[in-house]
Amino acid sequence: MSIVEPNVILRGGPSTYLSEEQRICYVEQLDEKLKLPRGNRYEHFEPTAESEVHGGVPLRVFTWTGATKFAE
Repeated sequence: MSIVEPNVILRGGPSTYLSEEQRICYVEQLDEKLKLPRGNRYEHFEPTAESEVHGGVPLRVFTWTGATKFAE
C-alpha cells in the first residue's frame, strides 16, 4: 500500500468547515476546480499559479471561490 503525499494547500473560506489539517491535502487534478462536501454544502476552490512550502514540501495553492448548498 502506498501513501499519497499532500500536494495542495487550501486558502480562504469559512474556517468552521475546514480545519488547518484538512487544508493540506492531495488532489489528483492540479489544474481543475475542487468541490469539497463539508457540512450541508460544497466548498469550491480554484488552483492558482502560486505554491507554498510547508514542512519542506512544495504545495500548490488553491483559493476559496465560494460555497453552494446541497440540492434537496
